[in-house]
Amino acid sequence: MWGTFLTILATALSLLIVDLVVPGVNLANFPAALIAAFVIGLINGSVKPILSALSLPLNFLTLGTFSLIVNGLCFWLASVLVPGFAVRGIIAFLLGPVILSFANTFINRYFAERNPALSSSSDVNTQGELPSR
Repeated sequence: MWGTFLTILATALSLLIVDLVVPGVNLANFPAALIAAFVIGLINGSVKPILSALSLPLNFLTLGTFSLIVNGLCFWLASVLVPGFAVRGIIAFLLGPVILSFANTFINRYFAERNPALSSSSDVNTQGELPSR
């Protein structure tokens, strides 16, 4: 539960960074960022695997570059579904998901370092053994 909440929070904070850095990405406020983070998670879990499977031949021919288009489509689709979140222009379409990924990775690592009890490897001690309960 806390892990999911922190993931959504990290994505919302990452979206605010994208709003500052990438021209064409606009967020109205922090609640819109939270909703957009939740919707991006849903789209990445449901629509993106289907798009990735359908675009596999193009992805193969472009040596993986077409995945930028798939990421952009998912990012744009989230902006269509969430009021207060807008993606306008090719730069926002292509660069927004890339900056979002970098910022999200950095923030998630920050949360994991600050609170190791919430990380997925908390059930294993330093010697790789499960703790006695």
